[in-house]
Amino acid sequence: MAERGIELKGSSFTLSVLHITSTDIARVREQLQDKIAQAPEFFRAAPLVINIEKLSNIPDFTALAAVVRELELVPVGVSGILDDQGRAAARAAGLAVMTTGKVPAAATSPSPALLNQPGTRVHRGPVRSGQQIYAPNGSLVVLGAVSNGAEVIADDSIHVYGALRGRAVAGAKGNEHARIYCQQLMPELVSIAGHYQLSDGLQGDHWEQPVSLYLAGEQLKLDRL
Repeated sequence: MAERGIELKGSSFTLSVLHITSTDIARVREQLQDKIAQAPEFFRAAPLVINIEKLSNIPDFTALAAVVRELELVPVGVSGILDDQGRAAARAAGLAVMTTGKVPAAATSPSPALLNQPGTRVHRGPVRSGQQIYAPNGSLVVLGAVSNGAEVIADDSIHVYGALRGRAVAGAKGNEHARIYCQQLMPELVSIAGHYQLSDGLQGDHWEQPVSLYLAGEQLKLDRL
């Protein structure tokens, strides 16, 4: 029997999040140092995520990470970034770009007409890693999130009323009019009628936003919902 190699699986961990309200690195250092002094053993070598959603400007991520390390914490990533420039700056500093998993306020419920459409399959709850949901000859409605490593497939359109983090394959039998709708775009892969796009090509202005995807010619297009 061949020896099994490594495995990559999705998981979740509890991490401390440092919310900063200023790009003044010296000020952040001082305030963080005061916080650590209240429970030094708790924070020693603890992984830390830096959240910048309250900032209007991109901070110096390299300097921020250096301050965090200096105070014996481990900076693992940045959350709250809303644009490509910020993502590029974080990655240049060796930090992961992380998402909070929050569902945008634009979240809505499916219409009764959609739920009662002939051939529509409705899945209630999250689609977990390793799980596959298929709607043959119709649309698929997911009332929950699609996790990393999960896959949702439909011969018609796919509607995800939650975050789409896994793979979504619409128009599986070649329906070029199929669409993919989701309330938070963060997929590993999306595909319509065999035309696909990986996450790297989607991480622009529509990332983490409620969108619909459709096929125009041989290219996938996105519209903000």
